[in-house]
Amino acid sequence: MKKLEEYVVSIPDFPEKGIIFRDVTSILQDADGLQLSIDSLQKFLEGVEFDVIAGTESRGFIFGVPVAYNMHKPFIPVRKKGKLPRETVSKKYDLEYGTAEIEIHKDAIQPGQKVVIIDDLIATGGTVKAAAELFEELGGEVVKMVFVMELAGLKGREKLAEYDIDSAIIYEGK
Repeated sequence: MKKLEEYVVSIPDFPEKGIIFRDVTSILQDADGLQLSIDSLQKFLEGVEFDVIAGTESRGFIFGVPVAYNMHKPFIPVRKKGKLPRETVSKKYDLEYGTAEIEIHKDAIQPGQKVVIIDDLIATGGTVKAAAELFEELGGEVVKMVFVMELAGLKGREKLAEYDIDSAIIYEGK
């Protein structure tokens, strides 16, 4: 079987000149790549005590749900503002150009529960930092964050320095 990074298609100069876009959908489109990505994320959780898995919309759902299923844990979707039907808590965070807002159901976790956050990519770390703060505001403890890919040049790991982080693939650039 190939290494996980061999399933990633890299597109130069997208969305602008000088950027190399790392396309996670090429992992999903290959059965071996998909299985390897889920197995890799799950391996990072061996020996970690936790109660729930959370994933950010939408690729965090794609990778988080199979891990939650395999490990027989509940899954909590972290959604864009306005998508959840019950009472929610929300958090705004900065984007490169503007702001965004995410939310979870107010009853998504109980105080003291240990949370693992899964997403496809850590870049600047803004989205997952906001997600972690939501869980902490509800009394949860984020015990681990795992990602399929990391763009180390964008320094998201620095923004998330207080958390235990693993990435299956680390690209040194942006």
